[in-house]
Amino acid sequence: MSDMATPTHRTRVFSGVQPSGGLTLGNYLGALKRFVEAQERGTETLYCIVDLHAITVWQEPAKLRHATRELAAGFMAAGIDPARSILFNQSQVSAHAEMGWAFNCVARMGWLNRMTQFKDKAGKNRENASVGLFAYPNLMAADILTYHATHVPVGEDQKQHLELTRDIAIKFNHDYAVDFFPVVEPVIEGVATRVMSLRDGTKKMSKSDPSDMSRINLTDDADTIAQKFRKARTDPEPLPDAPEGLEGRAEARNLVNIYAALADCTPEAVLDAYGGQGFGAFKPALADLAVAKLAPINAEMARLMDDPAEIDRMLGEGADRAAALAHPILEAMFEIMGMVRSRPRTPR
Repeated sequence: MSDMATPTHRTRVFSGVQPSGGLTLGNYLGALKRFVEAQERGTETLYCIVDLHAITVWQEPAKLRHATRELAAGFMAAGIDPARSILFNQSQVSAHAEMGWAFNCVARMGWLNRMTQFKDKAGKNRENASVGLFAYPNLMAADILTYHATHVPVGEDQKQHLELTRDIAIKFNHDYAVDFFPVVEPVIEGVATRVMSLRDGTKKMSKSDPSDMSRINLTDDADTIAQKFRKARTDPEPLPDAPEGLEGRAEARNLVNIYAALADCTPEAVLDAYGGQGFGAFKPALADLAVAKLAPINAEMARLMDDPAEIDRMLGEGADRAAALAHPILEAMFEIMGMVRSRPRTPR
């Protein structure tokens, strides 16, 4: 076993977000805010805009470019510092695709056949879905393992894919009798990692919902944010004194969780302050809090989007830094697998 096959796995956090257009409050509370917190703790963090994943379904090129830049702007406006974290778009680091092919040869068809998201996204016409949509969990595994990431912040809907990543790492290590890839740990934390629709508290807040009133967009201005919260669906009962009283009240629970996440407190603390009061008092307070937190992000995103060349420059610098980390890991994997490596390669 070569020295390259026995790395020391330092703590490294990786997360990828698709540039599918339109960042919401759910993206901020469930992802961006957590990413900033990890950065502030001094953790080594890589944040990737996964544009190769986006093209598993058709993307209009101009819209994809805009969505990629807007997502980068959202990361930075929320507090990601490109000098302290590595922020880049996936297609600029070729190691992702190269390792993704290797993992196509490690993963088993049966594993992919069990992926529920493919069934959901492909619908009834599975034969018409792209091969990429079927195999993209292997690319997701490559995104993570290309950097020997040890921890990945994920929502509940991505846990199955992370389990596949773990399976691929374990099988590779077993097949080649090495301790090369780390077995990644999911990071699921916070009271509002899954933000629900403002119109239906049983459904996840989504940019694909036909009703714009169902979500808070990070591009919404202060008046729009306030109006959406004031018109959010609720029930006629006052807020309870304890979280147990939110059972069966999906919309009330959602708004309490959103307030807690924005205020960096617990749902118990929110109900200590507002228990017994009606939504006529609570929703304006939530609206004011949301505007105070989100309006600066909105303004900074708009400023950044006025200079797309600067966004592209920062993504390029991040890609250079990411490639420098990925390249030796990719080369070591190929050597383990028996590939002849007879020429120097520049990371890209």
